[in-house]
Amino acid sequence: MSIRGIDLISNLKDMHLFLKSNFTILGTLIVLMMLNSCGTRKEMVYLQPDSSNVNTIYEQYVPKIQPSDILTISVGATDPKVTAPFTPLAVNATGVPGQNFDLALRPTYTVDEEGYIQFPLLGRIKIGGLTRLEAIASIQKQLEPYIKNPNVNMNYNNFRVSILGEVSKPGSFVMPTERVTILEALGMAGDMTIRGVRSNVLLIREVNGQKTMHRLDLTKQETLNSPYYYMAQNDVLYVEPNKTQINNSKLGSNASIAISIAGLLITIISLVTR
Repeated sequence: MSIRGIDLISNLKDMHLFLKSNFTILGTLIVLMMLNSCGTRKEMVYLQPDSSNVNTIYEQYVPKIQPSDILTISVGATDPKVTAPFTPLAVNATGVPGQNFDLALRPTYTVDEEGYIQFPLLGRIKIGGLTRLEAIASIQKQLEPYIKNPNVNMNYNNFRVSILGEVSKPGSFVMPTERVTILEALGMAGDMTIRGVRSNVLLIREVNGQKTMHRLDLTKQETLNSPYYYMAQNDVLYVEPNKTQINNSKLGSNASIAISIAGLLITIISLVTR
């Protein structure tokens, strides 16, 4: 064998030892990173017991009606005829106006920027800033001169919240009721992923046209007493990624490609230098 061939084999053997040694170190570092990235119980478990007295009272934090809310309002009474002036006619499946209509066809009212709705015969009624039950009581009182024992039913048509970030199914969700907790909203989004930071969840809420931001620690039981435990319409909940996920996003697929190439080179050199 020529001297050049001997030198080539020697160089390949040296490269093989170098790559093999560094690949082992790289593998060790990856294992250590994986072990270091494992979450602890304190970081992962919701509402861990503490010294807080749980005293969550929904009535203290019930959402208020806001401008641009869309409400379904219907009026009932013992004699249906007397409610006709206060209940716009709906159109049934045949295209003929009628009083028997389901929830989807009931009259809706949009709250204007000043908090008013335009109600049949009663004119402009201010309900902005009231809870749903307070608004019902207000309308009933104004109907009493016209209807004996009026029955008013009101529901939100656009009680929507958005869940973003490290959850299984991010998106916007229309809630069937305004009595929705943060945990229930997260449940609709498939819960947080294992990479979500449970101790620093951001809630964005609009109050009187102003955006406000609030941080919540869902690992602590005291969060049950927070005024932001119950969600309001148009709330946005953001779950930020943990450090491991952020670091992984920086590495991207390059780390996997580099490891694959190193492994391939070691295999080739091992075959050549046998």
